[in-house]
Amino acid sequence: MRPWPGHAYPLGATYDGSGTNFALFSEVAEQVELCLFDETGAETRHPLTEVDGFVWHGYLPNVEPGQLYGYRVDGPYDPASGQRCNPAKLLIDPYAKALNGPVEWDESVFGYPFGDPAGRNDGDSAANVPKSVVVNPFFDWGSDRAPRIPYHETVIYEAHVRGLTVAHPDIPEDLRGTYTGLAHPLMIEHFKRLGVTAVELMPVHEFLNDHHLQEKGLSNYWGYNTIAYLAPHHAYAMTSTRPGNQVQEFKAMVRDLHAAGIEVILDVVYNHTAEGNHLGPTLSMRGIDNAAYYRLVQDDQRYYMDYTGTGNSLNVRNPHTLQLIMDSLRYWVTEMHVDGFRFDLASTLAREFYDVERLSVFFDLVQQDPVISQVKLIAEPWDVGPGGYQVGNFPPLWSEWNGKYRDTVRDFWRGEPGTIGEFASRLTGSSDLYKDDGRRPYASINFVTAHDGFTLADLVSYNEKHNAANGEDGNDGESFNRSWNCGVEGPTDDEAVLALRARQQRNFVTTLMLSQGVPMLLHGDEIGRTQRGNNNVYCQDNDTSWVDWSLFQKNAALLNFTSGVTALRRDHPVFRRRRFFEGRPSSRRRTALPDIAWFTPAGEEMAEQDWDSGFGKCVTVFLNGDGITESGPRASASPTTRS
Repeated sequence: MRPWPGHAYPLGATYDGSGTNFALFSEVAEQVELCLFDETGAETRHPLTEVDGFVWHGYLPNVEPGQLYGYRVDGPYDPASGQRCNPAKLLIDPYAKALNGPVEWDESVFGYPFGDPAGRNDGDSAANVPKSVVVNPFFDWGSDRAPRIPYHETVIYEAHVRGLTVAHPDIPEDLRGTYTGLAHPLMIEHFKRLGVTAVELMPVHEFLNDHHLQEKGLSNYWGYNTIAYLAPHHAYAMTSTRPGNQVQEFKAMVRDLHAAGIEVILDVVYNHTAEGNHLGPTLSMRGIDNAAYYRLVQDDQRYYMDYTGTGNSLNVRNPHTLQLIMDSLRYWVTEMHVDGFRFDLASTLAREFYDVERLSVFFDLVQQDPVISQVKLIAEPWDVGPGGYQVGNFPPLWSEWNGKYRDTVRDFWRGEPGTIGEFASRLTGSSDLYKDDGRRPYASINFVTAHDGFTLADLVSYNEKHNAANGEDGNDGESFNRSWNCGVEGPTDDEAVLALRARQQRNFVTTLMLSQGVPMLLHGDEIGRTQRGNNNVYCQDNDTSWVDWSLFQKNAALLNFTSGVTALRRDHPVFRRRRFFEGRPSSRRRTALPDIAWFTPAGEEMAEQDWDSGFGKCVTVFLNGDGITESGPRASASPTTRS
């Protein structure tokens, strides 16, 4: 059957209740075939002959949700000039809203024969490439509404969908490690007990397990290897015979978390894709329009610019690539109802040419977008390219993972000399980073631990990383060599050492929850989760990385303490101000008291020389909760002192 003309927008496969419209961008294609697959794997090809604005499109009546499809793109194959089209390769729709499974690593999915990177491989890859899935856009959201929790009232819990619940003994086995398991009543109860207002999910966009990791018996556990920006990862859904069920399950998770007043923030990876460098597979964008989607080396376009350390970087200078990112963001907000995004290696998105530009086209588009500009936008403000460390330099609409907060707080509690002044700055919202451009204290996403590094329990227990299981001879992950003065590294029965480690964990939790800004807690830190000294579990989908829920009872004291400090933050608005401290009596209220004052252990107000002293064993700060810290009747009028 010849497709009807259909429409050039929206891109992707769009089911309207009667049939499905298909639309694919390629500026270099000479022919595009839509390939439909039945349950046996039999393929039917439909040439798309309608082209508008480089979008190839067609409409097929009676094509319903669950239909598997892909594309074959015929066009120039000339790697030296940046083009890698090959109709022998079945290609994933960049706008696919679901995929039916993982890639099967085979020589056919690569554009060259093994052992001959300069050659051309015309082996048909269809049997080994995941199929895109037509999905049902209709879902019963009921009375779902976005919680829209203000930043200054937000407490973020960074979690991995699988790792959080896969070992939870009280969640039904078929729900463990799934979207449904994450929103199970037991998990919601745990979030509420902790005072969590938002879960920040590590990547849930469809991603691939790297070939080289699978060969080692490992996997891409973290998921920073995206291949489809509109599709929820299939492996986090319950087993289903109907392709595309992960979309419905993801929506149900969001609906249930919203009903409990908990927001959903996605960790998104728009800086690169799973196709990697010139030796990577041809699975999607590379075979559709390589030069449009990827940043290529100008002098030799066989190769890819790599600002991410993963092999390639998306070409955000191209309007169609920018459109893909923006369409993806809008889709997750409008159709999947998520509440915000954390952008992995966000500095890469600012690279219009070579240097990081603070006001790039991408940030301009976000600023003016009526949908995306209204949700939480969190930058990981660095990448591995030149000038990539950009903490404090993102536009006013954005908040940032504050790496300087992490480093300073760690140094202070480790006893590094000369840290008192910067510790005070980080404790009070990092005004040196955010005040000058009009941002508020909550522009700082404060954290001590995150997925990338030690857990909190390991941070105070190990001086060196122990990453041998990753198979990289210990060369992966940040190197340490920093004494925590705990007497012994790793597991121990020494009660004095264990008590010191427990106290250090409480010190970090207290500092995190009572600092100005938005606190982010790593999943499992509240119960002392350990990775046994591995500070880079990106490839460990096993009990090294999973949350061990037997610690729920064993470390109940830490859990209760964390919940108590979070409750203290919630009950006292002075710990979550919307404005920076001024260090003088408020001009908005009649009070002779300053809004903040610092004191020495002797009770004297700190002088200049006190800030320049060595290691501070005690610091006292007076915070004046004078009723202007928060709009509404809950503002406290009592001063608070802590040490």
